[in-house]
Amino acid sequence: MNILLAAATPFELAPTLEWLESNAEESEGAFRLGNHTVQICITGVGMALTAFRLGQWLSTRPTDFAIQAGVAGTFHDKWPLGTVVEVTSERFGDLGAEEADGTFTSVHEMGLIAPDAPPFRGGVLCNDGSAGFAFLPKAHGLTVNTVTGTEASIQRLRRTFPDADIENMEGAAFFLACLSANVPFLSIRALSNRVEPRNRDAWQLAEAIDALNGVLIELVQTFAEAER
Repeated sequence: MNILLAAATPFELAPTLEWLESNAEESEGAFRLGNHTVQICITGVGMALTAFRLGQWLSTRPTDFAIQAGVAGTFHDKWPLGTVVEVTSERFGDLGAEEADGTFTSVHEMGLIAPDAPPFRGGVLCNDGSAGFAFLPKAHGLTVNTVTGTEASIQRLRRTFPDADIENMEGAAFFLACLSANVPFLSIRALSNRVEPRNRDAWQLAEAIDALNGVLIELVQTFAEAER
């Protein structure tokens, strides 16, 4: 199986990369582990870079399964920071129009993209394959170009997307690429911060990255052992 491991930045995957370098056979930028080949794709930050890089990758390289890994902010406190969640759905949180009264109208509501035009379902990108993974809490993602940093913006997002659990900058692009290419996938995120008026001092980024990579290494080991 050819496995793609994608992340926005190299530091989010650094511990897993170190583990692969020590435990797998490396050849031409790929790691052989059991019957699997693991390749790393650093997409860059944000939707545009992620969509472009994955579009290139999935159209030119055989990929049987894709994993996206990264950090995210959470809209509520039902999970402690450092928790790793599986993202089962994503949607674009700021692709649309801001109305004169401050409300938001999505491109689907505007009629520019039909809400059920594949791969969307009701304006949402869903991972139907997520049912096969039950080892992590499941979360709904909201992908934005600008990380939310004011109370007014937070309240607007809560009103517009009441089911959103986490906020990130690449998830919807990853979902769109994999669904469009018919590549099975998994998206996991470690919670590094609350979505609150911007306060970087309260972030637990290092702890989130440690937790994320602990899960990633366990996941890669599980894949390798499954076909031995």
